[in-house]
Amino acid sequence: MTTAVASTTDPPVSRPLASRRRSFTAPLALGLILSCAGCGSWSWQRRPAASAGWGAAERQDPALSGDGRWLASIVDQGGRATLLVQEQPSGRSLRLRHLEGHQPHRSPSLSWNGRYVAVLIQQGSRRLAVVEDRLSGRLQRLPLPADLEPERLSLSPDGQRLAIQLLRQGRQQVQLFDLSPLLEPDRPGGLTSVGGGWPQGR
Repeated sequence: MTTAVASTTDPPVSRPLASRRRSFTAPLALGLILSCAGCGSWSWQRRPAASAGWGAAERQDPALSGDGRWLASIVDQGGRATLLVQEQPSGRSLRLRHLEGHQPHRSPSLSWNGRYVAVLIQQGSRRLAVVEDRLSGRLQRLPLPADLEPERLSLSPDGQRLAIQLLRQGRQQVQLFDLSPLLEPDRPGGLTSVGGGWPQGR
């Protein structure tokens, strides 16, 4: 049901992404926010992410929803890499019922309002790319050929496209998947996580 519409090779894609991750992972984990300090000048303000029992140093792969309200990160829970999605700045955690039984997790990505949560999970000996719809409660699995191993992913803010970095026989490539036949758009001013019909307690 998914369609690969674009592909690149490793040299022009993976190396720039890797260097960019090294530059920005630490500042994002600290929750750095650019703000105006008056008189047209700008300064950085540090705003630590809510921990809810996990220290900021233990977080990996941070990802913010488009509206900046939800922070996804990977934390160590009992020796297993586990996806944690929290509201900022309250620290309220979301329950991701479909993902709890499929660990470890890696490379999370969120849509604009946090309706869609994309992540890589382990199922048996294979790593899969999945998208959980927090509104409908459904989990969408993306079928990939057996010789392709997903490494990282990025979900578009409206939830209509998913880019996946794949490994095939030691070579890396990026493919873009069209999710519009599976998912409704999640756009600013549309469905929200408060007062928009979300199931209670999620």
